[in-house]
Amino acid sequence: MPQNPWNSAAPTPFEITDSGQGGTASDVSATPVQTYADLVDLALASRVVATATIRRQTRLKPDEAPGVAPGYARLYIEADMSALLVGPELGESLRFLADVPLDAKGKPPKLNKTQVLLFGTTVPNKPGELLLVASDTMFTWSPELENRVRAILTELVSPDAPPRITGLREALHVPGNLVSEGETQFFFATDNGKPVSISVLRRPGMAPHWGVSFSEIVDQSATPPKPETLAWYRLACTLPSAIPDRAQISTTAADRRIATEDYAMVLASLGPCLRNRTVTH
Repeated sequence: MPQNPWNSAAPTPFEITDSGQGGTASDVSATPVQTYADLVDLALASRVVATATIRRQTRLKPDEAPGVAPGYARLYIEADMSALLVGPELGESLRFLADVPLDAKGKPPKLNKTQVLLFGTTVPNKPGELLLVASDTMFTWSPELENRVRAILTELVSPDAPPRITGLREALHVPGNLVSEGETQFFFATDNGKPVSISVLRRPGMAPHWGVSFSEIVDQSATPPKPETLAWYRLACTLPSAIPDRAQISTTAADRRIATEDYAMVLASLGPCLRNRTVTH
């Protein structure tokens, strides 16, 4: 079984809940809770996302498990596939390594019959073997978690999936005919060349309104993306924190100032991209 490419840093600890049956663990979910951005990061980093039920575990000896953090054990786990959410056909059985915390007696939890959701990648020429994308990407299965992950995977494989933004190309404010009237447009570079733009409309006596477009048409009726959607993730988690000087193409200092204010308003409206783990892709 090939070793997972984990570094020697301590993994995010699993939250182990005693089921009251001889120390058998009924919960192997990672703490802290995975945010929406965490789950999208993991989905992007994983070739395989699957649910399974653990059938057997074997603790590796220290010389077989380099880099395991103090207080943890590396387990060789055999599990029965429940559902393959994404990835190539792997068969009915899965085998993989996972690091888990030891209890007060220095023993790993008993995970037999625990249902889990896994983020990993395949092992070439070894059907059924997985490499978890990190030592802590084995989560306790729940309907809520599976539904969240399925929704993310569905958006990612959609032909209309918002592309990854790689930079802000142009920021332009054009004043209107009335005082306090105008429109600011932001045009972004993407990894696949598909267009992404944001428009901010200013009208006298009204708060600025903005929306995002993922087509060639700059739609003034566009709206902000809904939270916990791929469109929101692409903006909130990848937009630069400020407009690069080279992207400011407004003709006057006043227009450039308004563009800067509108961009700050967009970022504030999106809110922070909260993560509880290191990006893995």
